[in-house]
Amino acid sequence: MVLVRYEPWSAVERLHRQIGQIFNGNADAPAANGEAAAGNSETAVNWIPSVDVFEQPDSFVVRADLPGIEPKDIQITADKGVLTVTGERKLERPDDQKAVSRLERVEGRFLRRFTLPENVKTDDIRARHLNGVLEVTIPKVAAPEPKRVSVETH
Repeated sequence: MVLVRYEPWSAVERLHRQIGQIFNGNADAPAANGEAAAGNSETAVNWIPSVDVFEQPDSFVVRADLPGIEPKDIQITADKGVLTVTGERKLERPDDQKAVSRLERVEGRFLRRFTLPENVKTDDIRARHLNGVLEVTIPKVAAPEPKRVSVETH
């Protein structure tokens, strides 16, 4: 099975934020619906990290570009068949820096969700953060061998 991305309306929200940034000059404009699931109390999402998802013989791997983010600021959960990677990037600015000439790096909360296939061991998910790349490894459950049933005669 393939990991499927779960992000309704993310492209529209990203476009909305970019247009708002152009006209308002506001790099911290939150998404209109916070890109959170309905009924969820998550705060607004400011950006969406790029990811690569691939399958290996014994696992699925998700690699996310998270430069400038400390591992302590990243949360990973696997619940009800959905892998969620969320966190926050905080940009440091000197106190004497009043005006910004150009601001392209987005700060604030991020969120990515992926639907997990049924053949994974969520209890054994591992994550590591190296050189600004988060790598989440999701081990697969071994496929059961077909059981041969003998037919009895009376």
